[in-house]
Amino acid sequence: MDGFAAVDFGFAREVLQRGIAALYLVAFLSTLNQFRPLLGERGLLPAPELLEWATSSSARRRMLHPTLFTRIRYTDRRLAALCWTGMVIAALLVVGIPQLAPPWVPMICFLLLWGGYMSITSIGQTFYSFGWEMLLLEAGFLAAFLGSADQPPPTVVIVLFWWLVFRLEFGAGMIKIRGGSEWRDLTALMYHHETQPMPGPLSRQAHLLPRWFHKGEVLGNHFAQLVVPFFLFVPLASLFTPDSVDRVLLVIGAIAATIVILTQLWLVLTGNFAWLNWATIVLAFSAFPTFWHPHLWAAEPVEAPSADIPLYWLIITSAVGLLLIVLSWPALRNLFARRQLMNASFNRWQLGNAYGAFGTVTKQRIEYVVEGTADADPDAADWREYEFKGKPTDVRRIPRQFAPYHLRLDWLMWFLPLGRSLEDWFTMFLVRLLEADAPTLRMLRRDPFDGERPAWVRVVSYRYRFATRAEHRESRAVWVRDRRHVLVRPLGFGG
Repeated sequence: MDGFAAVDFGFAREVLQRGIAALYLVAFLSTLNQFRPLLGERGLLPAPELLEWATSSSARRRMLHPTLFTRIRYTDRRLAALCWTGMVIAALLVVGIPQLAPPWVPMICFLLLWGGYMSITSIGQTFYSFGWEMLLLEAGFLAAFLGSADQPPPTVVIVLFWWLVFRLEFGAGMIKIRGGSEWRDLTALMYHHETQPMPGPLSRQAHLLPRWFHKGEVLGNHFAQLVVPFFLFVPLASLFTPDSVDRVLLVIGAIAATIVILTQLWLVLTGNFAWLNWATIVLAFSAFPTFWHPHLWAAEPVEAPSADIPLYWLIITSAVGLLLIVLSWPALRNLFARRQLMNASFNRWQLGNAYGAFGTVTKQRIEYVVEGTADADPDAADWREYEFKGKPTDVRRIPRQFAPYHLRLDWLMWFLPLGRSLEDWFTMFLVRLLEADAPTLRMLRRDPFDGERPAWVRVVSYRYRFATRAEHRESRAVWVRDRRHVLVRPLGFGG
């Protein structure tokens, strides 16, 4: 690092810009496919109704995060146009075309992605209430100030990325230590692989690993999240050291980032957490210098990458650094607060957020299975199950890998058994099934009535657990389930 210019982090800038843009591409695609049936004009929680309520008074308007749809009327077509625009801009950034222009060009592109996606999350209600939405927004804002390909990234922006990774990892580690006792007695991972919101193809194999391995997973998690993040900042000392020490400091930062990346890859292999893990991996690359540049290793002086950054760009990025320092103060205090907040935003622009997940781990997996029948008499009916793309239903079906794509309906279905009552969106979901609403049915893996209207639908509660190796050999089942009770009695338009 060379004062204002992070001359050793050109590779980090390339990964950050292209990786964050790729995640925006996935996020806009997920929204294009799912927003309208979930939150559109005829959605389960219609966004136009929220906007009408919010814009009826200035006080309510301020309750929303900034969104274009308070200035222009929401329509499904405009939502689709916003998604397509975001996908095109993101694709250009992935290829690297805006980065060939002056630094203000990629800045505008990333700010458009940030503002466009915030316009969506602001009206997304419970379907967009996940921590990785804020993470993507904050990462996109920071990426706007990484500059162009013909100059090194500003030091302040690279350090802000380290600070983001620190809040993300250390915040999650502190949430766990302060959370359920399973994180302190090292038993959390004996349950997590089985009870996580959306298991992946290898989740069952991970769950069946020995008890000692699961305890090692928890210890490794605590090390990666509570100790390693501090070492991300070690390269900062290179500003005050000779080149020979500089190299060692850069290696230490890269090793810390590697540990973060490896732990995240294990989570990628064993679960489906939308783009949370992939975003963390991309952000961790901010601590990777361009190791193959000869100036880092040559015994004799070798010309380092150019450190020329336009004055106007230094002024802009320095101002952004000061802004983020101020906005991050509540998040810093929160890290050490007795009642630490998880996935919290402290300002309308969702910058300098607090992160964290899984302070407690669910010990049992309860699934709500939705069934329908075409029979007129529900008491003597042949009930057939609707199958979801991601959440378990068919006990013989191996869970699929969807991340970084986000199946929002499936994720919200996991949260239902954790609440005290059924949410309004779920009641409307059952109504849409009775109507055989085509956009709603497209979000499912299988409609047992092939687009025809059922006479009745109901909801049955089951307890699921992974099949043991012996049970799997006998029946080829991936899951074993037992019926709990009928949660929602037969619901139909005819009675």
